[in-house]
Amino acid sequence: MRRIVGIVLAVLLVGGVVAAVVAGREADDKGTATKTVQGVIGSEKAEFFEDPDVVKALAAKGYTVKAETSGSWAMEGLDLDGYDFAFPSSQAPATELAAKHGVRGTLPRPFYSPLVVVAHKNAAEVLARNGLATLDAEHRGTLRMAAYVDAARADRTWQQLKGAGKYGELTGTLYLSSTDPETSNSGALYLAAASYVANGGKVVAGAADVARTAPLLHKLVSVQGAQQSSTDAAFRDFVSGAGNPLVLVYESQVAALLEAGQRPDDLVVLYPDTTVDSDHTVVPLTENGQVLAGLLATDPRLRELEVRHGFRPQGRTTEFASATTYLKQELTGVRQAPVPTSAVLHELARRARG
Repeated sequence: MRRIVGIVLAVLLVGGVVAAVVAGREADDKGTATKTVQGVIGSEKAEFFEDPDVVKALAAKGYTVKAETSGSWAMEGLDLDGYDFAFPSSQAPATELAAKHGVRGTLPRPFYSPLVVVAHKNAAEVLARNGLATLDAEHRGTLRMAAYVDAARADRTWQQLKGAGKYGELTGTLYLSSTDPETSNSGALYLAAASYVANGGKVVAGAADVARTAPLLHKLVSVQGAQQSSTDAAFRDFVSGAGNPLVLVYESQVAALLEAGQRPDDLVVLYPDTTVDSDHTVVPLTENGQVLAGLLATDPRLRELEVRHGFRPQGRTTEFASATTYLKQELTGVRQAPVPTSAVLHELARRARG
């Protein structure tokens, strides 16, 4: 009898311990549970959302983000049923998505990044010698867009530029590599800036303006041949030493590279004196998407991490990139060109692709 009682008590004790452990785990799970938020984002933000510190910061607020990448303009053709948000790289494709999915109200724009041209040092120095750029630091300068547009109109080659002859890699037509303007935000914004310059400092707004600027835009795109669908791939190719010596990317990509401790000696960042900022704009498709957008815009820790990844949070007044000679702290001397309507920009992209 005593043996039976002992066995029963042991079973009860073990059962109690197991129950306590299970209860503790359930309590822990409940305390750290997060809501999964599904979204589609521009590829340039993939590393941000994959950053363990970003994941941790979002989890602390009760959210886990599952993000897929897409070209910003290509998002319009995606089936977003079941998604909580879309996060293209500028306001124009976001406005199109909002209209398509019945999203009303002001769309959140948590952070932005200007477009820049990354250049190999030899190429930057040749551009400066020929009046196409100015250099104000070892790794930083300004691209003179009007002069560049004139050179593109004239089909100028590197061989026609003074000082280029001693650099064997500088051959063929002078051009900027950009992404596909029909699917990628940066490629479309490049056309917006170039068309503004080509149109005499006026935004392209109608059929006559499109007809006037389309031939130049076609030159800018057709000379490139096959184009990448994302700036992420184009930037990685440039850093590895492949491809064209002048590539249009986001400032945030350079900033993230520098933040990771890399300081490429052969890299010069040229800020176009006429450009378009990429306003990363959230299209909230559900309440969870709306909450996420709010956190990205206002949470101090997330804003700090946005800067780490090279983005400029809206309204931020502290210094940006203060420890580098590659990037501008303030965007002085950079003129913001108005962006054409989505319909006009689509037509410019179509004409440019030919």
